[in-house]
Amino acid sequence: MSRVNIKVLADQLQLSVSTISKALRDSYEISDETKKKVLELATRLNYVPNPYASSLRKKKSKTIAVVLPEVADNFFSLAINGIQSVAESKGYHVLIYLSHEKFANEKTILEDCQSGRVDGVLISISSETNTADHINKLQANNIPVVFFDREQEGIETARVTTNDFDCGFLAAKHLLQKGCRKPAFFSISQSLPICLNREKGFKTALRTAGIPEQDQQIIYCTDNDGLYKQVKTILQGNQRPDGLIASVEKIVTPVYLASYELNIRIPNDLKVIAFSTLDTAPILNPPLTTITQPAFEIGKAAATLLFKGIEKSSFDLTRERVIIPSVLIERQSTM
Repeated sequence: MSRVNIKVLADQLQLSVSTISKALRDSYEISDETKKKVLELATRLNYVPNPYASSLRKKKSKTIAVVLPEVADNFFSLAINGIQSVAESKGYHVLIYLSHEKFANEKTILEDCQSGRVDGVLISISSETNTADHINKLQANNIPVVFFDREQEGIETARVTTNDFDCGFLAAKHLLQKGCRKPAFFSISQSLPICLNREKGFKTALRTAGIPEQDQQIIYCTDNDGLYKQVKTILQGNQRPDGLIASVEKIVTPVYLASYELNIRIPNDLKVIAFSTLDTAPILNPPLTTITQPAFEIGKAAATLLFKGIEKSSFDLTRERVIIPSVLIERQSTM
């Protein structure tokens, strides 16, 4: 059965579409008698207003876009829940877009968002992103943008992040306190501010401990498909680290698998700590020490800022910077 729309009502009552629309909105321009006829027919035919058409008339799509690098990461799943909790309370729909860590995909997505189909954009940039032009174009079209977790420098807008430098320092200090003298930092990008800040914290902790720069191992795992192979190659090399920091969650599984295959005992031979919100961290073998990010709260805070920008054009998003602290949870992988 086809959907009953305003045109169907207009045809049956031999009235104009404009008259039907005004009657349904209880306009003073329409007589009570006509309104009654329209409402009776609408009820009888189970007419349901189209929310998208209504929002277009109001020049609002009642939709926001969330642009993510991936969803396999548990962090982003939890962040989406936080975003959704705010969007639902505002009567908004949420469109989820995945860049799959590709800048070209991210650029295409944001070009699509300029068409007016969304009222605002929440974005966590891809590992390949190192320019702001495509995001500046959104702002030029008066579409508010808020970064969460991963941000791009050079753009004046709100951002919700964690204390990444401090956490990189804390993770490295933890490994050093546990006796590691050759810790390594495994990163997915040489340009992402989130990774660079964690890396800087790592290097600062090692330098403070007197470990020379030539002994500070920074491993860039930029090949998603070859991640396991790269991790395994490092762990079976002559410069194998005795401690490892996974800068993102997806590095954890390859590290555990490669260690198992190479008979490297965690934590005896290799201590492992990861930036992660994995629910399974406590039940891994051994349980994983994590820098746990409050993903739900980050998503919720970012969405709250975005809606302030959507609802009040006078609200200055450029002044908003929210830093939500992460927490180190020690488990057996570093004991």
